[in-house]
Amino acid sequence: MTENEAAWITEPAEYPFKIHNAAKPKPGPGEVVIKNVAVAINPVDWKIQSLGRYLNQYPFVLGQDAAGFIEDVGSGVNRFKKGQRVIAHCYGLLTQDPAHGAFQLYPVTAESLVTEIPESLTFEQAVVLPLAVSTASAGLYRKDYLNLPFPEADDVKSTDKVLLIWGGASSVGASAIQLAVASGLTVFTTASEANREFVKSLGAHAVFDYRSSTVVEDISHVLRGLNFAGVYDAIAEEPSFAAISEIFDMLDSKVPVASVLPCDRPTERCIPQYVIAYSIIQEPHNDIGDWIWGKYLPRALANGAFQAKPDPYVVGDGLKTIQHGLDVQKKGVSAKKVIVTL
Repeated sequence: MTENEAAWITEPAEYPFKIHNAAKPKPGPGEVVIKNVAVAINPVDWKIQSLGRYLNQYPFVLGQDAAGFIEDVGSGVNRFKKGQRVIAHCYGLLTQDPAHGAFQLYPVTAESLVTEIPESLTFEQAVVLPLAVSTASAGLYRKDYLNLPFPEADDVKSTDKVLLIWGGASSVGASAIQLAVASGLTVFTTASEANREFVKSLGAHAVFDYRSSTVVEDISHVLRGLNFAGVYDAIAEEPSFAAISEIFDMLDSKVPVASVLPCDRPTERCIPQYVIAYSIIQEPHNDIGDWIWGKYLPRALANGAFQAKPDPYVVGDGLKTIQHGLDVQKKGVSAKKVIVTL
């Protein structure tokens, strides 16, 4: 039996993935190898496969969310040892190195993007978090985005600031709500009526139905007169861009906006910025990554201050079912994340 196998994409827009051998990676300095137990599917995965964009190298291994056991550690790694239960953000799209893709039995990633998980969390539950946490953190904490105070797992210091998160029931939105609340902010968010209680359980103070014909007026009315800190757009599509722009027009306000994608139609006041999840490991001294992955998450997951949400939706077992996972995600899911076990 081979030591490692992967779900390979060997040419642009190839469908389905090809399952075959992969070299078992050796960790470099500051890296760890994960023995994979579960992976999560993100929209970017099927978009890359379907559109044949964003990759400079083929064959390649996609996937960014991994959960499993530490298999090996490189020089300089001091937080982990073989056998620990962890989640990891794999960053192959940044390095263009297939060894850094999650859709394989043994991916390698940076120690700074790995967190130990408590026994109270299954791998399937925990693997919903990595990319969502990194993406939310980049937008919330980078100085050139929203520049919020770092979150605390205990003794949160409340502020009088209010943050609007558009798309709170998405995986990024669910992480952003919890992180912002842990940073002491009051969170207003949008969600469908069906997901109202879900986002409130994450700490959202007020929830607005994004499908309502009066959602812009409703949000603007409540925000008027408050210490409005900014907007995190976790949806980043034309309807969210337009609604946020209209809110700013009604409030005649200028506040920072972060978005998971660039705004195609910016206005004078609404210019969502490109939130690159990997930027938290490219920051000077890696302050954000060190705090979120090294200090906050281990403590917050252990004491229950941070929930692994949305809930996992397991659709298959084994590398051969990852393609099915992408197909399910492409059709659309709500307040859950597509998971494949390995």
